Amino acid sequence: MKFNEEFMLGASTAAHQVEGNNINSDYWAMEHMKYSQFVEPSGDAVDHYNRYEQDIKMLKDAGLNTYRFSIEWARIEPKRGEFDDNEVEHYRKMIQFCRKEGVEPVITLLHFTSPLWLIKEVGWDNEEVVELFARYVGYVIEKLGADIKYVCTINEANMRLQIGALMERFKMQMMQKMSKAAESKKENSSDSMEGQVQVGLNLNNPMEKMKLAAMENAEVFGDPQPHTFVSATDIKGDMIVIKAHQAAKAAIKAINPDIKVGITLSLHDLQWIEGGEEKAGKEWDEEFSHYIPYIKDDDFFGLQNYTRTIYGPDGIVPVPEGTPMTLMDYEVYPEALEHVIRKVHSEMENVPILVTENGIATSDDDQRIAFIDKALEGVQNCINDGIPVIGYCHWSLLDNFEWQKGYALTFGLCAVDRKTQVRTPKNSLKHLGTYC
Repeated sequence: MKFNEEFMLGASTAAHQVEGNNINSDYWAMEHMKYSQFVEPSGDAVDHYNRYEQDIKMLKDAGLNTYRFSIEWARIEPKRGEFDDNEVEHYRKMIQFCRKEGVEPVITLLHFTSPLWLIKEVGWDNEEVVELFARYVGYVIEKLGADIKYVCTINEANMRLQIGALMERFKMQMMQKMSKAAESKKENSSDSMEGQVQVGLNLNNPMEKMKLAAMENAEVFGDPQPHTFVSATDIKGDMIVIKAHQAAKAAIKAINPDIKVGITLSLHDLQWIEGGEEKAGKEWDEEFSHYIPYIKDDDFFGLQNYTRTIYGPDGIVPVPEGTPMTLMDYEVYPEALEHVIRKVHSEMENVPILVTENGIATSDDDQRIAFIDKALEGVQNCINDGIPVIGYCHWSLLDNFEWQKGYALTFGLCAVDRKTQVRTPKNSLKHLGTYC
């Protein structure tokens, strides 16, 4: 099976996870705290900042034609109102190298990380962030927009709500632990919760360390619970993110109306057993449906999916013992992608779908290849049924820094020895290229 020539087939990365030394970002600050939730700092990451030509050429040589990557706001605007033209030039060179190699660059303007000053002075629960984000976006597009066709304004705009819901469940779990101290630790372990959001979270720190971390946050950010992009929020904070997307889209279109603009959302294949349909429906509305009025006129929709979640009358149904699981504690379920594409299309028929992330954290590359085959079979099924799926970007091009989980979780189509930064393409990279 091969996709047609217009189909965008490629891989994704995020700046902070691969570039290294993102020293002016909120994440860099959080990683280097004494009581950090991060198991290790990002450091040099996989040095993509200096080795992007090698990495893009590797992608192209494997047969792929699309590379989704992010521009780092903390590099572009390291201090409020001060823009770094040298960093703009860096990303210009990346975009131009993609063009030279015949690779379509899909640009993400915010992929979780923010400038440290933004979180200290404003934060993502403050309406002022809308104007500041739009200003940054306008600056980037004014400088680079002539060479860009596709822009994702914000990566996983619903992540803040998902983490909010997760933290509520986590609090309830901790209360149960305190009130039922006699019950086994395993039964109420927070480990089972980390796979419920599609980002690397670490919930294993004891409550005492979390209290110390809050005190340190107050010193570094001026707030014991800083409002980063990947922090829990409510409906009001969620709407601020949507306003930021709309303001960014307006800024882009004012400069270059030909650029196709979309947003990406983290979506699960929400299934249910008897009695769980209502809860699954409520969760789907929170993950996707309530955004439709604000994104239905976008040029495309960035769909990100890794697994499924099953609901029963009491909430999420635990995965049965013995079920294959990824290193991220997700159920291995590549069929989820087709199901989610169909669900999104049923509610937003006129918007083309670009799969901006889909993949598997595994040390077994044969398992990754099998996952790709099943996922792409689902994509082709959707296309055969007339659903406008315009591309698929696998997560991720490189084994990288998986946020609070560090470097142990391998999503990449290419392995990286972080001592030498030597790249070793996996068989899955070339295998993905055979579909192009």
